[in-house]
Amino acid sequence: MKLILELYGQGIVSEDKKKELEAVLQKTSKTEEEIILEQHIVSEEALFRLKSKVINVPLMKLDTKPVAPEVLELISGAAALNYNMVPLFKKGNIVGIGMVYPENISSQNALRFLSRKENFVYEIYLVTFSDIQNVLKQYKTLEIETKKALEELKGDQKEVLGGLDQNPATFKITDDAPVIKMVMVILRHAIEGSASDIHIEPTRDRLNIRFRQDGILHLSLFLPISVHSSIVSRIKILANLKIDENRIPQDGRFSAKINGKDIDFRVATFPILYGEKVEIRVLNPSAALQSFDALGLRGRNLEVVQSALKKPYGLILSSGPTGSGKTTTLYALLRTLNQEGVNIVTVEDPIEYSIAGVNQSQIRAEIGYTFAEGLRQILRQDPNIIMVGEIRDEETAGLAINAALTGHVVLSTLHTNSAIGVIPRLIDMGVKPFLIPSTLRVAIAQRLIRVLCQKCRKKVSPSETLKQYILETLKGLPLSMKKEFNFSGALYVYEAKGCQLCNFKGYKGRMGLFEILSMTDELSDVILKDPVESSILKAAQKQGMFTMAQEGMVKVLQGETTIDEVIRVTQEK
Repeated sequence: MKLILELYGQGIVSEDKKKELEAVLQKTSKTEEEIILEQHIVSEEALFRLKSKVINVPLMKLDTKPVAPEVLELISGAAALNYNMVPLFKKGNIVGIGMVYPENISSQNALRFLSRKENFVYEIYLVTFSDIQNVLKQYKTLEIETKKALEELKGDQKEVLGGLDQNPATFKITDDAPVIKMVMVILRHAIEGSASDIHIEPTRDRLNIRFRQDGILHLSLFLPISVHSSIVSRIKILANLKIDENRIPQDGRFSAKINGKDIDFRVATFPILYGEKVEIRVLNPSAALQSFDALGLRGRNLEVVQSALKKPYGLILSSGPTGSGKTTTLYALLRTLNQEGVNIVTVEDPIEYSIAGVNQSQIRAEIGYTFAEGLRQILRQDPNIIMVGEIRDEETAGLAINAALTGHVVLSTLHTNSAIGVIPRLIDMGVKPFLIPSTLRVAIAQRLIRVLCQKCRKKVSPSETLKQYILETLKGLPLSMKKEFNFSGALYVYEAKGCQLCNFKGYKGRMGLFEILSMTDELSDVILKDPVESSILKAAQKQGMFTMAQEGMVKVLQGETTIDEVIRVTQEK
């Protein structure tokens, strides 16, 4: 209890607080340091400065520069995690060791054993929880694992060539060959980092590996350009593509069991100046099983959508740019509609996820099997519910409207910037205005925003300018939603901070921002008389619709995202 006593001696905690902390310490397995930090008595840095004086071990504050891989290898990741100690630097035969608990006898014994085994002399430094976590993260970085695979690759070219000659039909994913290891390391890190896409991009002198995480592309690794052809060939074998064809784009897919999960990967190759670029879409089945709440579809918006799903026929359209989550939303709707007594048939390009009980068909434009042709064939399959991947042309739009008119529930996507824009877009595609009110049930526009890490988000008071911006944005919010917030009092928002859980990004995961237009009698009159966006918006807001920007500000006030995120995605409109 040295630290608690020191805090008491310096007058930082009262006698009652000292007794409280001592009582907590006796009832739990947590350390003094953990309890003090949990109670926010002093900052982490101040606590460890104090501890440095108490135990007479110098405190080392680490910078963001990573520890050299050859230094990390002196202590295994398992030992570092178990004993809360990490190697920091090496000068000659002297190794600097960072420890959170230098006073721990077990850690001291383990360090003595490791120093004899690896033949080095050590100097001990005290480090904070945050700093040691940053170093521990480096034990599983792409650089270290791929470096090992590269070393194996140099030493065993015959094994690699033998692996590349395997028959795709009988190929089974193993981690024997170095190239296979490299590919599997890349795939596994994409899954562990919740990446949606992997970009393998050759340049003049190196191979860049980039991950798209929470909608943002990050350079995660670069490799020697010499391994490019081997990695691309291995991926082509997995996806059953032609290895010797690198002049034209190819598409394929494969599955792999990674960390106990069956994951699908969609592969697309593309010839560029320095070779073939490969884009791999990570299709994690768990992403297709999200609830409406996890998607961000709640409150009035959810009620409107659920009401439309109960109708026996009609058109439900999801709109937004590529990558805005339209297909995921439609799959969530399909799962709600998927019952034993109904026949659901889809025509998609591509089929993102397999859904049990749903008849899914992949279009093949190169042989004339288009969305229009697929929809025409679907109507001969006695469907109750139809999903068309996208309405791209006048023919598909006309068929979808006719299907909705003849007693089918039709789900599809459309490229418009807002829910309001769906109606003028349909008219531009040749749909008669008088057909829209009787077929369109709901139009859903959406974007994806990054969600704040709930562990490290920071609550702050916005500046006066930001406060006015929030109030101005929420001015037209329906009265029912305004009651949830006290706009006359103090407003609070949250900022991204960063911690180990969110990989020090401040955000973890994404959710949708929605703008949902529901068909009503008043809106029908507007469509028949004056179907321009300004008139439609005015009528829609009267019936309780709110914009994506307004819903975004609500989620800001609820601590789910930041103002910067809302502005970023809504200004893309």
